[in-house]
Amino acid sequence: MEQTSTAPDGAASGGMSAKTRRGALIAAIFLMATSAIGPGFITQTATFTTRLGSAFAFAILASILIDFVVQLNIWRIVTLTKMRASDIANAAIPGTGYVLAILVIVGGLFFNIGNIGGGGLGLNALLGLDPKLGGSISALLAIGIFLSHRAGVAIDRVIVVAGLMMIVLTVYVAFVSQPPVGDAFFQTFLPSTIDFATITTIVGGTVGGYITYSGAHRLLDKGTVGIENLGAVNRAALTGIAVTGVMRYVLFLAILGVVASGVAIDVTGAGANPAAQAFQAAAGDVGMRIFGAIFWAAAITSVIGAAYTSVSFVTVFKKDMTERARNIATVIFIAVSLFFYIIITTPPAQMLVFVGGLNGLILPIGLTIFIYAGWARSDLMGGYRYPRWLLILGALTCALTWYMGYKSIGPIFALLTAA
Repeated sequence: MEQTSTAPDGAASGGMSAKTRRGALIAAIFLMATSAIGPGFITQTATFTTRLGSAFAFAILASILIDFVVQLNIWRIVTLTKMRASDIANAAIPGTGYVLAILVIVGGLFFNIGNIGGGGLGLNALLGLDPKLGGSISALLAIGIFLSHRAGVAIDRVIVVAGLMMIVLTVYVAFVSQPPVGDAFFQTFLPSTIDFATITTIVGGTVGGYITYSGAHRLLDKGTVGIENLGAVNRAALTGIAVTGVMRYVLFLAILGVVASGVAIDVTGAGANPAAQAFQAAAGDVGMRIFGAIFWAAAITSVIGAAYTSVSFVTVFKKDMTERARNIATVIFIAVSLFFYIIITTPPAQMLVFVGGLNGLILPIGLTIFIYAGWARSDLMGGYRYPRWLLILGALTCALTWYMGYKSIGPIFALLTAA
């Protein structure tokens, strides 16, 4: 049942040099991190910090802990089976791979509509462009990257550079806004309010839907697979989780400083852009430009990540897709996302919050299949003895995400009709 992946960037699973493997791991870390810290997460953080204040820190902690369990399981199983997530699902429980692929592709499409909208909001703040025009420019740039003859290299470089820029600029704004760090730390563990819809949405925006599989599929395409690479893959997963965890918390602190100062932030208006308001309140016009740069970088990397990962699931329906065919399919995916972005009237910020919730509802389905594969299908991993502690954590996380989804489905879909 084992399927070997063809590495589009020329990597093979055997005989990989240390430099090539290191490059593959860095690319996977940043693809996961930038997918997890996209415009959806930034907008969700601003929206929920405005509503919950320091208590939102608990949702950040929950998202990091769930991220830890999900990514360690997904990356490990993909690495050992040398198969894409949908193929693993079909091998473990026949037919479920097609269901998972459809859910991820549909969820990725919705997410990409929001990501393109994020690109429009970013360029609006940075350059004053109309959001529809800015979103179109962002989508066309992403299309140009995938049409490049060296698309794989271009993807990795854009994501790493943009990711580093996001981290540096956000740390600066967090320092300027002077948040109540003590209260935030206290409520990280003992929150005054626990809102399951908020936690489900933020988890979905950081590790739900396509994001769950982005780094793992990048490793697969780079050929960083097999038991010989497992140690390095685990370290990369932990590094990626650490990077995203720190970035999430720093972003939360940057916005909390503004909220705690008493500045009113609009999170429901038709033209609401709560994160932009927070950055501008913290650092004036410079803050607005910084926000634009961060938001646009988050958007363009997420457009790339969502399209790349969503299309990687198409191969379950067409096994013999070449690298070029996948790139063309990715271009079509982005173009379709752009079309819907242009015609949809839902405010971009509201859409970004909704798609996080939608992907949070998708998360437990795929995770359940993977935990079953780890528990009962060691044959798919060459007889590898899966760590019992990781499976137990995975099972508990599955139960938690199913429960949160049940409690949250109504409020999440209500976001589409909220004023």
